[in-house]
Amino acid sequence: MLILAWRNIWRNRRRTLITLAAIALSVTLVQAFHNLSYGVYQSMIAGGVRAGSGHLTIYRKGYVDNRDERLSWRPGDLAEQAAALPGVEAVLPRVYLPGMAQSSRESRGILLTGIDPQAERPVNPFLKGLDETRMIRSLSGRDALVGVRLLKELKLKPGRKFVVTVQNRSGDLASELFRVRGVITTGLKDVDGRLIMVGLKKASAMAGIGGKIHELAIILDQPRRDRDVGPALEKLIHNRRQLAVIPWDRAMPNLANAIKLDYASQKFIFAIILLIVTIGVVNTQLMSVMERYREFGIILAVGATAGRLRLLVLTESLMIGLSAMLLGSTLGSLATLYLNRVGIDLRSFVSESLEFGGVIFDPVLRAAWDFGYMAQIACYVVILSLLAALYPARKAGRIQPAEAMRKI
Repeated sequence: MLILAWRNIWRNRRRTLITLAAIALSVTLVQAFHNLSYGVYQSMIAGGVRAGSGHLTIYRKGYVDNRDERLSWRPGDLAEQAAALPGVEAVLPRVYLPGMAQSSRESRGILLTGIDPQAERPVNPFLKGLDETRMIRSLSGRDALVGVRLLKELKLKPGRKFVVTVQNRSGDLASELFRVRGVITTGLKDVDGRLIMVGLKKASAMAGIGGKIHELAIILDQPRRDRDVGPALEKLIHNRRQLAVIPWDRAMPNLANAIKLDYASQKFIFAIILLIVTIGVVNTQLMSVMERYREFGIILAVGATAGRLRLLVLTESLMIGLSAMLLGSTLGSLATLYLNRVGIDLRSFVSESLEFGGVIFDPVLRAAWDFGYMAQIACYVVILSLLAALYPARKAGRIQPAEAMRKI
């Protein structure tokens, strides 16, 4: 049966080659462009979680919903315990305070962020371009990192002083004098126009919450480790019912929703491509059956069963699907390899950085390997090839030998 089916699909070489090329190209496009999108998503998530909430984050319950700065908590030794878990790359305690920055000329609304500079610098992409001479020197000092746009609006320069005013826990206004130590350039207008980073202890003292934090961001060495690290973090805080472990997609809904929307549009396009595959197989097999109408009549007349003919047509379609799947997956792998190593350089069309979902990512788009999805698409093609052959196979099985013989 296999040998006969293989010979039959090559009886009309041109049609078979066109069908194989169409299906294989569809598989190649779906796999390559999905892997490209997958790589871009991974890049965005990596940049977003390192500058933002982390892959997993410990908050006081309710903080994610309203960002109420009164919902602070004391970490104790939780940061050290979390850092000791397998798969954890960094643990970043942070304090967030809305406030006002004033220079001798201007004033602007800001978000004061208290950080641990030693922990943040190797991880946070916002701090990549800063050397030791432009970094915050202590947790309780008056050094500050200022967004580049905010620096211009306040008409400041590195080394100059300015005042930050926030409302502390008791409701009173607390002001501190800071000196511009370094300038942060993120490419995000809102961030560059509002962000000020200072030492963690200084921000905590200004808020009147000495020693407390708002966020404990957990950075993982691999995103998939969240399945193991998440339950481990839950065990660490099981006695502290006011705390909760939040994944990045809940802590950063703008980025998560942007990725979901983009991925949904891609699924629609991929569905159209797979529909084209189905139509191509139906057309090829139906034409093949019609061309062999008299031949099938003779086969039935000499004793073959209708089921045997249906199985033959299905086997032919299966071989077309398998051949196209192997060819398309090979080409898809080669295309992914190229996109992974070389990528698509958009720097000549756009600025130095791109913004998506509130996150900056590299304009050189690179693919990443999603083997599970590639295997899924390959299986879909084979299954669709079989399903598309059901109608031609049914038609072949309903041929009447006497009627077919009259056409000889």
